[in-house]
Amino acid sequence: MKNTWIRVGLFLLALAVAGFLWFRALSTQAAESKVVPYSELLGTIDSGKVTEVLIEQERVVAKLKEKSDKGREQTVVASRLPDLDERDLLARLEKNGVTFSGHIEQQGGLWPAVLSSIFPLVMLFILFRAWGGMLGGGKGAGAARPMSFGKSQAKIYDRSSENKTTFEDVAGVDESKAELMEVVNFLKSPAKYHAVGARVPKGVLLVGPPGTGKTLLARAVAGESGVPFFSMSGSEFVEMFVGVGASRVRDLFVQAKERAPCIIFIDELDAVGKTRAGGGVFAANEEREQTLNQLLVEMDGFDAGSGIVILAATNRPEVLDKALLRAGRFDRTILVDRPDVKGREAILQVHAKRRKLEPSVDLKVIAQRTPGMVGADLANVVNEAALASARRDGTSVEAKDFEEAIDRIQLGLKKEGRVMNDAERRRVAWHEAGHALVALSVKHADPVHRVTIIPRSIGALGATLQLPTEDRYLMTREELVDALTVLMGGRTAEEVVFTDVSTGAQNDLERASELARQMVCRFGMSELGAQTFGRPGGGPFLGGPVSFEERNFSEETAKRIDAEVGKILEAEHRRAKELLVARRPVLDAIATRLLEKETIDREELEALAKVGSTPP
Repeated sequence: MKNTWIRVGLFLLALAVAGFLWFRALSTQAAESKVVPYSELLGTIDSGKVTEVLIEQERVVAKLKEKSDKGREQTVVASRLPDLDERDLLARLEKNGVTFSGHIEQQGGLWPAVLSSIFPLVMLFILFRAWGGMLGGGKGAGAARPMSFGKSQAKIYDRSSENKTTFEDVAGVDESKAELMEVVNFLKSPAKYHAVGARVPKGVLLVGPPGTGKTLLARAVAGESGVPFFSMSGSEFVEMFVGVGASRVRDLFVQAKERAPCIIFIDELDAVGKTRAGGGVFAANEEREQTLNQLLVEMDGFDAGSGIVILAATNRPEVLDKALLRAGRFDRTILVDRPDVKGREAILQVHAKRRKLEPSVDLKVIAQRTPGMVGADLANVVNEAALASARRDGTSVEAKDFEEAIDRIQLGLKKEGRVMNDAERRRVAWHEAGHALVALSVKHADPVHRVTIIPRSIGALGATLQLPTEDRYLMTREELVDALTVLMGGRTAEEVVFTDVSTGAQNDLERASELARQMVCRFGMSELGAQTFGRPGGGPFLGGPVSFEERNFSEETAKRIDAEVGKILEAEHRRAKELLVARRPVLDAIATRLLEKETIDREELEALAKVGSTPP
């Protein structure tokens, strides 16, 4: 802190001196000066145009009364003649009422001239140093100083308490942790591996959807092994200046070799490691390619036994250059996937340690309610539940706070100010009652957890929330058909009760149409036989949406596909209608209770339906 204030003081001092010199230079140039012969100077004095005269060692400077066209003062300068008798000049000045003064410069030798030349350079040097100190006041490799663009910007977490993350802080990714334990064991006791001639992988690539904990795993590896941890994002390598990225890669590896054993972690590797093939898919970038080339060279240039391990993370491994993924560079690829229900429960337990929960809170139920959520989402759920508890002035987090948090994340905020008219509320109530009753009536549907007609910000006027009992990796045709029937239940209930339909079933119809088309084109679950139609095009990794689909069938086949999709949807629509018509009293009872309470939980819903576990 003290050094920072010294730098600031030097900077301000240098700035003040520079400003003074600049102001003085401007003031000396403020008057327009003209050099004239001595005789002309005498004539100007005799004509009464002069107001003041300065007699110097080698010249005479006279200030004129009249100003220039620009409003500046004018002066005329004449050189003094050798052996001049000054009495005549002084008499002329007294005669014309001119004020005069004298200034005789003292000759100080060589040193004054030298100092006057060096002083501005010294002040510029001080100014530059002070500016550099203010910009580079930070410590570590990432401290930015002038002319240090090529230095690594990596953040360094040393062996000290800066990195307290361990594997105990990571949950839900047990397979990934087991893979990384080998890296930890090598960094702790490399002699065991060297004794049998084994080498640890030079590079480990963590791939997975955003928020699954890739960066957290990398920090946990460093925390467990107790070695320095260099952390840098792929985008920090590339700058606007050509060659900076390659220079930063070289500097990063130089620092890592000096502090080995250590871990280098590159987050978002795809920012610098995209394929160099181009081919119209990825635009060429010479600076990025130079940076990638330097990274490839550095990964080849150090020995696997040097104690340097490179970890990298990306959620787009399909765009990485193949040279990065070959053996000897990133030898091992570890998938950090979305957690299953047990993994979600373990993640919730880790985050719940820092909150005060009611004993009635069942984290297993919360894990079942959050399928598809990753670690970051679950951390947000726990935090939103704590905020919900604080909003109601609670002293601990209850189950209803978690319910509110999940609804807030999945469905959006409650629209307290949105008031539907009676006709709309009735239609929404019967719509959601239709979904719920069909879900309770078919064999393979997920149990209904709650039904609500409270409007939410994400376009939902109501919702039927189902609670999967377990994670599913395969689905049979019967399960898919039951899911289609449930999706059709809301619109069908509107038809049965109001004899007309509304726009409220838009999302249900979109999901049902897509599922039916997948059954025909992808799963071979139709009368067209056990074959697929169309070839999926490019799309994000790990189950992301397909960006386009290549068509590999004829127009006649396309017509048959459309007809088959329509047949499946129509069959499930008829099935839903038969169920609702047969159980119309139950449908009306559920809808009436929704109009009264706005939200019905599972126990009350089953009591109204009186179906238990046996479908009609």
